[in-house]
Amino acid sequence: MTTYAADDIRSTLAPVAPTRTVDAGTPIRPSQWVEFLALPPTETTRAGSRTWIARAANMVVAYTDARAGDVFSRTGQPDEYLVLVHSDSSAIQVQAGGATRVVDDEALVVVPPGDSEIRVQTDGPLIRVFSVVAEDLAAAALNAEVYAEPDPRATPMVPGPDPVGGFALRVYPLAEHPVVEGRFGRVFRTTNLMVNFLAEEPTPRPPHKLSPHHHDDFEQVSMAVKGRFVHHIRYPWGPDSAQWRPDESREIATPSICVIPPPTVHTTQGVGPYQQLIDLFSPPRADFAASGWVVNAEDYPRPAS
Repeated sequence: MTTYAADDIRSTLAPVAPTRTVDAGTPIRPSQWVEFLALPPTETTRAGSRTWIARAANMVVAYTDARAGDVFSRTGQPDEYLVLVHSDSSAIQVQAGGATRVVDDEALVVVPPGDSEIRVQTDGPLIRVFSVVAEDLAAAALNAEVYAEPDPRATPMVPGPDPVGGFALRVYPLAEHPVVEGRFGRVFRTTNLMVNFLAEEPTPRPPHKLSPHHHDDFEQVSMAVKGRFVHHIRYPWGPDSAQWRPDESREIATPSICVIPPPTVHTTQGVGPYQQLIDLFSPPRADFAASGWVVNAEDYPRPAS
């Protein structure tokens, strides 16, 4: 990865060897920019909840402008999925794995495989993140055609070890996992996904303190839930000039996702007040896992090296 500034906590990350080697001439996938509310919804319920589905190489994001009283169910879900609850999200009741939990404050919710039900208790956003093992959702994505063929530069998702104590409904309230000095954000992992639940910031970081970097072999999905952002992406040049892409510096509204393909150099710049970004990865990042930053590491052991 690109070297971070010395005062950036990520400069302490141990280097991790790429998991795959590709020829320099292998095409780089284009980035994906999805502003949910600017697009026709993938589905609309009778109560008026609107859902947009978009995907990356290994994950699917379902963003719902939800209405109280609606129920969102999964039957026979093959693997875990996540619910991201930020301060403006719907209050929800989640039933799965023989347990029921009400979540009405910021939290990360891990829903186990099998049958599950999310009951929306107040109007607001409902954000769910799945792996592409949920084939029906992957096929329904607004940008499904981009991933009709696997990205040879992106490491495939291979499930990690089962969680300690087995699969279960797990709720991690963010109030119990604050941002602390010496740790980058709030990093959680599951068997198939990793989330960095960054804090809401009242002002953007200074423009001279950005952090351009790249990942050799994994995508990053940056989800903007509050504020306005500019994503900056620079595509490396390979031997075939016909495949070169121009740099991108584009503003994106919220709610939205930007899918950043490997091995592009990238950084994100907030351009407005009260901003919040959530970064998503699949498979989970080995460097973050090795750093000691994963706050639920006791529940999710690292794969054997």
